[in-house]
Formats: sequence, structure tokens, C-alpha cells
Amino acid sequence: MTEDAIFRALADPTRRAIFEQLTVGEAAVRELVARFDVSQPAVSQHLAALRAAGLVTERKSGRQVFYSACPAGMAPLLDWLDYYQVFWTSRIGTLRKLLEEMEDK
Repeated sequence: MTEDAIFRALADPTRRAIFEQLTVGEAAVRELVARFDVSQPAVSQHLAALRAAGLVTERKSGRQVFYSACPAGMAPLLDWLDYYQVFWTSRIGTLRKLLEEMEDK
């Protein structure tokens, strides 16, 4: 998955809340419907988007489907953040040095 897909999936506040709930533990669709003020079809659509982004996995047991968060799905986003942390840390260091040189003049 790309970080674009992850950003799109997590951009929706309800979807983000569902994902956060699933980080606590596995849940069936009906359990998620009861926890959120959202219809069953809407919860299913949110789960489909999260699944497409690689953020949740599903497990079938009989007629029920249980969803859980997939921490590995966040890897592209974490890699992206790591890159920019290094990028900005070096830029801030350069800016700090420039400002110190300007103060000395």
C-alpha cells in the first residue's frame, strides 16, 4: 500500500475512530455498529476502505466476520514520516546555524 491510500483511509473521522477501536481488539461489524452512530452499510464501507488500505484484516467464523487492526499496514506511513523527520531535522539544523551566524555579524 502507498501512504496516499493510508491517508485517504484515515482522513475520515469515523473511519479513524473505527480503526482506533480495532487497535484495542477484534470486533464484528454488529459490534462496531453498536459502538458508533453509523448504519451497518456505512460501517461495512468504512471497513472496506480500511481493508483496501491494508489497515485491517478480517477473520470469518461461521456467518460472522471479525475485523482487527493490522499494525503492519501503517509501515508505509511510518516510513514516509521517518523520511521527513530526517529531512526537517537536517533543515532545522542548517537554519539554526545560519541564524547563529547572522547574530554574530
